[in-house]
Amino acid sequence: MSRSEAAAALTAVALSCLPSLAAAQPRASAPAWPDRPLRLIVPFAPGGSTDAAARIIGLKLTELWGQQVLIDNRPGATGIIGSEMVAKATPDGYTLLFGTIGSHSVNVSLFKLSYDPLKDFEPVTMTAAVGNVLVVNAKSPVRSVKDLITLARQKPGEPTFASSGIGGAPHLTGEFFALQTGTKLTHVPYKGGGPAMADLVSGNVTMSFASMTSALPFIKDGRLRPLAVSSRNRSPQLPDVPTMIEAGLPNFEVRDWQGLFLPRGTPRPIVDKLAQGVISVLKQPDTVERFSAQGLEIIASTPDEFRKTIASEIARWAKVVKEANIKAE
Repeated sequence: MSRSEAAAALTAVALSCLPSLAAAQPRASAPAWPDRPLRLIVPFAPGGSTDAAARIIGLKLTELWGQQVLIDNRPGATGIIGSEMVAKATPDGYTLLFGTIGSHSVNVSLFKLSYDPLKDFEPVTMTAAVGNVLVVNAKSPVRSVKDLITLARQKPGEPTFASSGIGGAPHLTGEFFALQTGTKLTHVPYKGGGPAMADLVSGNVTMSFASMTSALPFIKDGRLRPLAVSSRNRSPQLPDVPTMIEAGLPNFEVRDWQGLFLPRGTPRPIVDKLAQGVISVLKQPDTVERFSAQGLEIIASTPDEFRKTIASEIARWAKVVKEANIKAE
């Protein structure tokens, strides 16, 4: 073999080894999620129960993963503006939504949405839920659910109920109450639970099926009288207040729930890791204590359980919206 032929042979052998050498090199792995700050969009104004819960969870996840969870309040259109932002966000796990019964189960029956609340999101976990509490002014002669039903039947349409806005749990609970009792009530929507409670305390409306978070301070200082709660079981915060079922309405159970969502197409490993992280912080004793102080019951469902619940809730409230002839303004 000539010198040139030997050189060519050696070159061929070397080249044939390149794939093996490349395979032997460690591949650069994808960065672990999360490796940068996350944005948690709350589609409601700061200060409400949804915002408060989101901030507790955001702080806990920051501590858990060492990446800051930034709370981004995007209020407007009963939760539609913030929800739409997340539906259209890049599905990389860095943009999250803190949705509610109103934004994810009711809006689809009231408005023409640019997104589908089931198809365009990856449900992560239902974080917590709370029953609404039926309250009247402390000076009201109405002292029980039975009294209220009697009043509403004697004066159809005259009793007014305040809510935090059209399509929210306080509104839907009031409409559901009217359907269940065969009465007619007049809805008075406000821009948030705070203004609604202020007008009830001032005596400008008859009642409210308020969120526990909004009503508890006024109940504790004696300015509002609780008549019943809409949850299946009595609230630990109001152990002496009956449920609607105990008050004589056997089919009355409404939970105002909250939960986390990601955009559709987010990789399942990220969905699962987020769910596991959130569930772990929800079960920490101090988290349970802080949620309980707001009247919230920890749920911590799996992604699949949460998806089934949302589908069921959408069907339920579509029926109420239709039967009560609720119209968006």
